[in-house]
Amino acid sequence: MKVGLIGAGAIAHFLLEEINEKQLENLRITSVFVRDKEKHQLLESNYGVKLYTEIDAFLESEIDIVVEAANIEAVHTLLPAAIRKIDVVVISIGALADEELLTSLNNLANEYNRKLYLPSGAVGGLDLLQNAHALGTVTSVELTTRKPASSLVDETLEEAKVIFKGNAAEAIRRYPKNMNVSIVLAMASIGFDETKVTLVADPEIDKNIHQIEVTGDFGEATFTITNNPLPANPKTSYLAAMSILGTLKRINCKLLIG
Repeated sequence: MKVGLIGAGAIAHFLLEEINEKQLENLRITSVFVRDKEKHQLLESNYGVKLYTEIDAFLESEIDIVVEAANIEAVHTLLPAAIRKIDVVVISIGALADEELLTSLNNLANEYNRKLYLPSGAVGGLDLLQNAHALGTVTSVELTTRKPASSLVDETLEEAKVIFKGNAAEAIRRYPKNMNVSIVLAMASIGFDETKVTLVADPEIDKNIHQIEVTGDFGEATFTITNNPLPANPKTSYLAAMSILGTLKRINCKLLIG
């Protein structure tokens, strides 16, 4: 499967190293869309890709799927054109908190018979959550996210402090860069308004910790995920980067688990 990559940041480099440099079987990144070709010229020689600065030329290159590995702006400006021509994997899921954009992309995917893949990112358990909600009988989804205090507040804290408690819709509006987990949980189950979110600034931790509690007719489930940072970029979750690679492997696999 030939992959077209939008972006050239830390996650893009992770994917290039894991797929192209390690010569992953049946996967290859062949095209990369960038804003500044000169700045990223070495990608061509280092990873055997071709750089593009025109979105139409990029989409017309010989690729089977597009991976957005850029930012929210790229989702808004580039994905409507991409989804008309090819299946897309979206990393900057925070953009989909914009319900108008989400509806538009979903409608385009249906109209042009394309698929829009949303990797699980920094959490797990989405398979259980979606299965449990197959009959619409999940009654409660609660997310408690604890992050290093310095990443959330300017003040110096001596102990953990709850800085937000409400639903996912409110959390996304107030903390759009910190609530990607709540977005994917809400979309996988009972929606933005019903998914409960608590955000805690904790001076005693140096990693993000997500605890998810799910209740429904199936029973109860609790998950706790502690995220290590991506070695190349401490602001990015290692698991989030891995989830994109895992998504591509599953798309390209004939044996599907879960």
